[in-house]
Amino acid sequence: MKINEHIRCPDFPCTDMEHESYVVPVVDLNQENISIVMVTEAPPNEKADYFYAEGNPFYLQTTVQAFVDAGENVSSMQDIINLGVYITTAVKCGKTQYAISKDTMKNCSSLLKQEISLFPNIKVFMLMGDVAIKMMNDIWKSDTGKKVIPTGSTYKIRGQEYCFDDKRVFPSYTPAGKNFLIEKSKRKMVAEDIREAMKLIKS
Repeated sequence: MKINEHIRCPDFPCTDMEHESYVVPVVDLNQENISIVMVTEAPPNEKADYFYAEGNPFYLQTTVQAFVDAGENVSSMQDIINLGVYITTAVKCGKTQYAISKDTMKNCSSLLKQEISLFPNIKVFMLMGDVAIKMMNDIWKSDTGKKVIPTGSTYKIRGQEYCFDDKRVFPSYTPAGKNFLIEKSKRKMVAEDIREAMKLIKS
């Protein structure tokens, strides 16, 4: 299944995003083999830096490093997919400013909901950053009336066990981008969360 053939933004209604950098994963995979869906924040403004871009894109470099830190022997996106992990972004266009508006998150939530519905065998959701946490919480709340992840700083709420149906949910930090290499404490926490998630699907 080619993900980008199933997920499309019809009219680009968001006014605070860079529409030229719109992207969804251009990858052909067997969705039944995916056990972990990792949701980061937003794609880079340069498509060449996106996870699934050709060559050795920057977002992939730091994400591969996160998996290596967690003890996984990976060096490419295909290696990560082969672990049963699918990576996407909560919003599909690059940012024009630091914060993402509530309207944009609401607009993009419909695409994210469609996207995760493509995977029938999810065991773990990894929500990498505040935007991913909020958008998935909103999706779950619209379906069930309840949030899964409580409000609070990620470092305070992570490490506890959260579930949606029979799926584990990890609130964590984004492994994509320059800050990941700088903020050593967050890098350590991301590795811990990936390690724990991988244990769940291997057990």
